[in-house]
Amino acid sequence: MSCVKYEHVFEPIKLGNTLFRNRIFASPTGYQNMTGDNILPPGAAAYYERKAMGGAASVASCELIVDAELGRGGANHVCIEDHRAYSPLCRVANAISRHGAIATAELQHTGMFANRTPSFMGGKGFGKAYAPVEMQVGDRLVPEMPEEIIERTIEKFAQAAATAKRAGFGMILLHAGHGWLLHQFVSPKTNTRKDKWGGPDIENRARFTVEICKAIKKACGAGFPLEVRISGSECYDGGYDIENGIAFAKQLDGVCDLIHVSAGNHEVDEVFAVTHPSMFLGDCPNVKYAAEIKKHVKTPVAAIGAIGEPEMMEDIIASGQADIVEMARALLADPDLPLKMRTGREDEIKRCLRCLSCFSTEMNVGEPYCAINPETGHELEIKFDNAQPVSHKKVLVVGGGIGGMQAALTCAERGHEVILCEKTDKLGGAIRCEKNVPFKMKLDVYLNAQERAVRKAAIDLRLNTEVTPQLAESLHPDVIIAATGARPVKPPIPGIDGKNVLGAEFAYMNTDKVGQNVCILGAGLVGLELGIYLSMLGHKVKVMEMAPQINDGGNFLHAVGLRAELKKQGIEISFNTKAKEIKPEGVVGESAEGEKLFPADTVIYAVGQRPESEAAQALCFCAPEFYQIGDCLSPKNITNATGSAFQIARDIGRI
Repeated sequence: MSCVKYEHVFEPIKLGNTLFRNRIFASPTGYQNMTGDNILPPGAAAYYERKAMGGAASVASCELIVDAELGRGGANHVCIEDHRAYSPLCRVANAISRHGAIATAELQHTGMFANRTPSFMGGKGFGKAYAPVEMQVGDRLVPEMPEEIIERTIEKFAQAAATAKRAGFGMILLHAGHGWLLHQFVSPKTNTRKDKWGGPDIENRARFTVEICKAIKKACGAGFPLEVRISGSECYDGGYDIENGIAFAKQLDGVCDLIHVSAGNHEVDEVFAVTHPSMFLGDCPNVKYAAEIKKHVKTPVAAIGAIGEPEMMEDIIASGQADIVEMARALLADPDLPLKMRTGREDEIKRCLRCLSCFSTEMNVGEPYCAINPETGHELEIKFDNAQPVSHKKVLVVGGGIGGMQAALTCAERGHEVILCEKTDKLGGAIRCEKNVPFKMKLDVYLNAQERAVRKAAIDLRLNTEVTPQLAESLHPDVIIAATGARPVKPPIPGIDGKNVLGAEFAYMNTDKVGQNVCILGAGLVGLELGIYLSMLGHKVKVMEMAPQINDGGNFLHAVGLRAELKKQGIEISFNTKAKEIKPEGVVGESAEGEKLFPADTVIYAVGQRPESEAAQALCFCAPEFYQIGDCLSPKNITNATGSAFQIARDIGRI
């Protein structure tokens, strides 16, 4: 009898002549922190290696551009034909494969979006690009790709595949979705050519991709596995639907070894949160496209999109909806997800919050920082740190919120003696107020998992314990980590103490006390997410904001999904509007147009947080070492709280 619960997920699968150890594939995720000449640094190898260590069967690279002159879309794209890129790619492939995973190289060409940034071209204007047919792309007219360039591009893909194989990659992933070159040719909207490469016939529109597949097979060998990523549907009005996705997949059937079914088109803003499902969508929202395509092809099919729950993964494969499950963010949140599933430790898996912190920070600073996994983006330095000796100390952690729990856990893992004190009767902090919000379910799962880990670890947990200087001194700690959090700011507005006024935290936990018509003061994430939640419950919500735009807290990609959901829920935001007075019948708002009454049964303030710094500072001299982390230092976000807690805890004991 098998000792593995998820037998379908962990049944090996053969693609081409290669056996993959299970059905969990790490889909492509970028790495933007390049050197000046667009060469992957050593940190990239550690980043991809970490997923292989965790048990994924395939780990895909960032997008590798096959044509440096005509295919590069941005300053941080790696061009595989550049000889300087070769050795770093060898390092990535070796780092993945030595852990038993297959290193997969994603090959890419951006087509009509190539060289579209003037600054990228040294400020001399746009570079050369080609589209399926002549069309206006932003500020430039892009010419039709002539047949000789099509033939050149086919050869470029074949050469790139051969280079990737020589570098040690064991599979090629050909990107033919999301609005890039091959998708541009497949889409009937962008490809209206009159020759064999386009028009109304799907066979012609798919020919470019099919010919590239054949060329790659010729260059790498018939048994070398080839995966093709497509958009099963473009998921917007005017874009193609699943019928076109099925037709495209049929053209690929038998030509490649795996049809990887994604969704969407990156050039359509509202579709971003579908391609990369936001927290406002349910689990596995795009699997339906893979399931439908699988009915029509014999080639194995992979599903992707907010997949991460073990039972769902098993059902997807067992029910025949797909042969493989692919994931990106789920393996950033927990690269050990496959290993934890296989060994029956599902309750230890860190479930992705789908907050898009990883994607936003990758675009902003070059590396993906996960809100709940502080290792992500720091894999290389952590490998180095793990080799350093630690002097064990007695550590007092004050506050059992997100930062405090992470600090206590990391200190315990490092061998320190840890006392964790929380002044209330539960761990998790003020953010526990969101536990009933359906799109924040994964956050509550994470907090519960962290609490279980704290109770299981060698940590002296003391609830209902407020740490005074006297108590701290009596414990004789070597180190104090203050994680006392922050409290909501109550704005000084006339009428703020009225019976019809609530704080956001109270409103989250007491929705029965909220009236039918609601006006929320503040268009930050707390206020807007509360507004969406209340709207889901049937309340009529409007938002008032003094600034001219949403405050996304730096997570600009989460804001993309947020705006889509606000539109869906019919929530209007009045920007550049100051709340002048709160009355029983609503809020008087003041803008450039003058004063206006915003009728509301309930007014909710969500205008920011004030650090509980006094409570922290009172402990400053109660131990030789003292650190403040998280909101008590400066209210930010979960990513900041976990990251600073993790790193400061790892710093302890160096000397």
